[in-house]
Formats: sequence, C-alpha cells, structure tokens
Amino acid sequence: MTELRVEPLTMPGAPLGEENPLPLFRDPQADRPVHVHGALPPEKQRHLGWQAGFRVLPYRMQDSYTRERAPLTFRSIVLENDHLRATFLPELGGRLISLVDKPRQRELLFRNPVFQPANLAIRNAWFAGGIEWNIGQFGHTFTTCAPVFAAAIEGFRGEPGLRLYEFERCKRLFWQIDFYLPPDSPLLLAYTRVVNPGDAEASMYWWTNIAVPEAPGVRALAPAERAIHIDFSEPIGYGYADLPGLPSLGGADGSYPLSSTFANEFFFQPDGADLPWEAALDAQGAGMFEASTGRLRYRKMFCWGTHQGGRRWQELLSAPGMAYLEIQAGLAPTQLHGLPMPARATWDWTQVFGALEVDPALAHGGDWTTAWQSVDRAIKARVAPDRIERIERGYRHFADQPAGALLQEGAGWGALELRRRAAEPGASAVPAALAFPERTLGREQARWIGLLRDGRLAEQDPADAPGEWMVQPEWRALLERSLERPEHRNWYALLHVGVMRLEDFDEDGAAAAWQESIERRPSAWAYRNLAELARRQGREQEALAHYERAWQLAGAAAQPDAALAEEYLQLLCAAGQAARALEVYEMLPEERRQRDRIQILYGRIAMELGDLDAVERVLAREYAIIREGETALTDLWFELWARRVAAETGRPVDQALRDEVARRYPPPARIDFRMIGQ
Repeated sequence: MTELRVEPLTMPGAPLGEENPLPLFRDPQADRPVHVHGALPPEKQRHLGWQAGFRVLPYRMQDSYTRERAPLTFRSIVLENDHLRATFLPELGGRLISLVDKPRQRELLFRNPVFQPANLAIRNAWFAGGIEWNIGQFGHTFTTCAPVFAAAIEGFRGEPGLRLYEFERCKRLFWQIDFYLPPDSPLLLAYTRVVNPGDAEASMYWWTNIAVPEAPGVRALAPAERAIHIDFSEPIGYGYADLPGLPSLGGADGSYPLSSTFANEFFFQPDGADLPWEAALDAQGAGMFEASTGRLRYRKMFCWGTHQGGRRWQELLSAPGMAYLEIQAGLAPTQLHGLPMPARATWDWTQVFGALEVDPALAHGGDWTTAWQSVDRAIKARVAPDRIERIERGYRHFADQPAGALLQEGAGWGALELRRRAAEPGASAVPAALAFPERTLGREQARWIGLLRDGRLAEQDPADAPGEWMVQPEWRALLERSLERPEHRNWYALLHVGVMRLEDFDEDGAAAAWQESIERRPSAWAYRNLAELARRQGREQEALAHYERAWQLAGAAAQPDAALAEEYLQLLCAAGQAARALEVYEMLPEERRQRDRIQILYGRIAMELGDLDAVERVLAREYAIIREGETALTDLWFELWARRVAAETGRPVDQALRDEVARRYPPPARIDFRMIGQ
C-alpha cells in the first residue's frame, strides 16, 4: 500500500530572513571563460561556458540569515510504501530530504539534522542534504530555498503520487517532477518534464544533486572509463583523464572521495552507456544508486576534501561528525556547459532511486572496469534499460493528468505568466496539468497586472522598498511601450525599465532611465543603480559619489538598508577611504552593524586604521554568509599576525614576514573556509 501525507517536520535551523531589495545585475560576460587542458574532444568543448556567467535577476538575493538557530517547523510531504519512505520539503525547493530503505532500516541519503543556510547558491542561501533539483542557470537553483508548488497525483493503479512544479522566471521555463512509488516498488520513480513555451531558444541547465553519507571506504561509481576533471595547471581549467586515477590527485583513485585533500569534483562521461547511473557504496558494498533514461546522461562526484577548510565547511553546513559527498546527474558533460533548448520544445527524462548491495570484492576491486561493471549488472537486475524506457513512456502519458489536492503553493509568478500569455496573441499553450491558482497573485504581481491591464506601472513612495524585479523581455516591451506616453513616465517605472535595460546589456539606456528617474523624484534606489553601473565601468570616484547620495537619501528614511551599507562600505574600503567607512559604519543601527558582511568589512576598516583589538574581536565570532573558497577572514588573520610580529620585532611588514606568519600562525578552523588547502 502506498500512502501520501503531509506532516510537520521540526529541526534546529536559522531563519532565512528578508530578501535583499537591491538588484544584482548579470555578469557583462554572458559566456564564462573556461580553460581546456589536454585532449578534451571537440564535442566535449561545444557550448562549454555558454551562458554560464553569473545571473540572478529577476530573483533577489537571500543573504540575511545568521548562525543563530532555533526550532523551525517545515511542512513535509511523505510518500511511503512497504519498501521506501520519501520525505520532501516543498517550502525548500521540493528537496527530497530523506529516503529510508525500510526493510534494512537504513537512510540512503545524507539527512542533515539542521537547517543552516550558507552562501553556496545563485541567490546565496543554500543548505546541505537530500536530493536537490537544479534548473535554469549554472549553480544551485533559484528556488532551492523557496516554496514550489506540490500537488497529489495518481499512479497507474490509482496509488497516490506527488507532483512538484514551478515557473522558472529567469529562463522562462515550466518544470514538473512527478514522483511515483507503486505499492510493491523498492524504487522511487521520478518523471521530469521541462517546457520552453516561448518563441526563443533558452539556455538549459539541469543537475540532480544527491547528498549521501561520506565515510572511509565509500566509493562513487558510474559506467564510464573517462572523466572531465579539474586541472590545476595555470590557468586552472578542465582536463580529460582515464578513470579512476586523476592527475589532479597525483594519480590517486578519485572514485574514493577521501583520497582528495581538497574540495574536488569530476564528471563521469558515460557516453556509450545504455543505462546512465551513479552509485555510492560503502566498504561493505552497500549504499544507494540513481539511474535514468538517456537524456540525463552525465554524472558527477563532489567532495569537500580532508583539509581543514573542507572539514570546516562540513561542520558549518551540518554538525560535527556529519560528513557527506554528492553524486549528481545532469544533461551536459559538465555543469559549465550550456545546452540550447529550442523554442516551444519539451524535454523529459525519468530517474529511479533506491538501495543497492554489491559484492564488495568486486565493487572495490583494483580494476576499474571490473568494478563498475559489477555495479552495472546489479543495477540492471533492479531496473533494466528497456524497463525504465517503458516506465517513461507510461508516465509521459500521465504528465498531463490534472492534479488532485494542492499540498503547497509557490509564488504568484506562474499565475501572472499565465495571465500575460492569455493576453498575448499566438502564445503557445502551457500544460494544463501545471495549475497556478489566481489566489497566489499578491501585491508583487499586482504591480505588473496593472501594467498589463492599464498600460501603466503605478508609482510609489521612494522611501519604500521597490519590490521584486522583472526582466522578462515581454514585460520590458510592455513597460517600454507604456513610457511612450509622457503621463506614464514616473520615477518608479523608469527605475524598473533601467534594471531591465542593464540586464539586457544596454548600459547607456539604463543610465538614461535612472538619471531621468532621479530628475522626476530622487531615490536611493536609482542612485545606487547608477553607482553599480559606474563601478562596473571602472569609474570609482563617480560610483562613490552616487553611493554617497544614495546613503544620504536612505539615511533620511531613518533605517539605511543593510545591503546598501554593505556595498558602500565595500567600495570605500577598496578606495582606501577607511575613515569615511568608519563614519558610515558608526551611523548604522546596532542590528545592522552585526550583520556578517558588515562585520567583516569593519575588520578591514579597523585593520587599515590600526585598531588590532577590533580586528581580533571581528575574528572571534562565528560567520554564516561566507562564500566557498572565500579568504576574507584568513586574510585578516594573517595580516593581524604580520602586524603584531612586526610591532614586537621591529621588522617591516614585507612578503618574507607574511610567508613566515603563514607558516607559524595557522588560522583557527572556525574562520577557515578555503577550498584548496593551507
């Protein structure tokens, strides 16, 4: 018997906090440069780095969390039969947080006992554990810490299933995952469909990230003889190597995550496999596997490494003694590959997840081919290639079945897009199975409904936060057309059209819009955007002047926004204006001062002004919002000790002294977030 139910799940966690109101603009270089070393075949280089540059709009950053945990209760959805119990968190991107093999009473995934956001996703906030569904853009997906829609569906025999779905606003794609757990099935089945309903090609990205426990003897395997790996030759890039020995590890066996002394990843290339899969098996040959139909062909292994920085990351994301690695499945040879998805196209694939046991003498044997082939046989005994193809064909016919009860609502952007498309002549249909109720339309969507209905974006008080941004081409066309009427050219509409223009790389048009916005009604938001534009164009003094004006206007509102303060302080520090930076810092309310990024900037200010005691206080606290590989704290640590030693010995602070300090005074683990090592 299969059961679907909703139940509360309580765990210690740090609340996400408010979203950053400021727009973070995309990288001017849409294609990310990627260096290739060695004989990476031409077909593997095609689309490498294509459309992989940073972009987050129209989404806003989630960067207000801390390390302060309290009991948090989430809505969880449980899909269960006699073999498996799958627990999903629809409020957090639909993460499959737990998959329990009931007969063996074994958790197959790394189940994180805490919810601790960290700065690892496109929007900053990300948490470790379970299975994550990543769509849209290179990185952990936009909705990884946001609600998605969840609804009840039915399987072939009338048993309950679960549908997760959402409208992805950046690439304007609709996606759904239909999960099935037939009564007698020891495998969780997931049918995924992505629809590009637009008239333009989209750069597509999908990776299913599966966190599993890391322990001595755990091995990651896939049906591949070669891998694309990180090559640390200058410049760092990608290499191509025979498995399992990796040049990046000095020839050590990369399929064992604990072989790596640094955070490491590589991409299995199972090009000829009739059943793409990946498994993580412990020393006894037991663990879990994932397999898929052919479209989702490629696989990856990621580990944090055994160095101090890697261990620190594991503790930051979870709890001491809780370690994990990730096995991942994707559409392209690496995560830095873009993939062109044609206009009005639909792509689908099916994945299965379950427990696996293999003879450890074979799975851990010294011959790589023999090892993965033993696992291949074991997986195909569970799910043969022709069977998973039949499963996919069957569930493809079920993909348009209307859902039953709506178990979780996402945001109102899907409903808004359906309304916009209904008003657009010739717009292609969106699958009717993806229901976005009108009741999900809220205040943020109401602004744009007004533009759609009245041809005008209504203005608001400049002291208020500007709300969520919109950069979709169709909305830009509507807004640009509305501005042709003089009575519609208000400061707020010009602010938004400037954001749209810069996201489309129209720097002159963006500047003109924001300057006119200020002429009509000055706002901190428009001055800040002009400052960001000047900064990216290398005009530092102009950027500082715009930030100063934004700061003055924000200060008039009595509560300067912390995100604005952080950006202004960052630029002041870079410009060597520590005294002014200290004045800005001291004007902040105490709650704003205590934000992580502002405290780290205060450490830089104090260092520049010679207040070493203040630097030491900055280094004494715990930090949450640190980017992977970031060295801001360890840089402060080494500079602090260099200055101390110089003061004690009378030596100059030169490179020789800094090298000596790096050897004699290693940083404490709590501030070490380096990825490569010491």
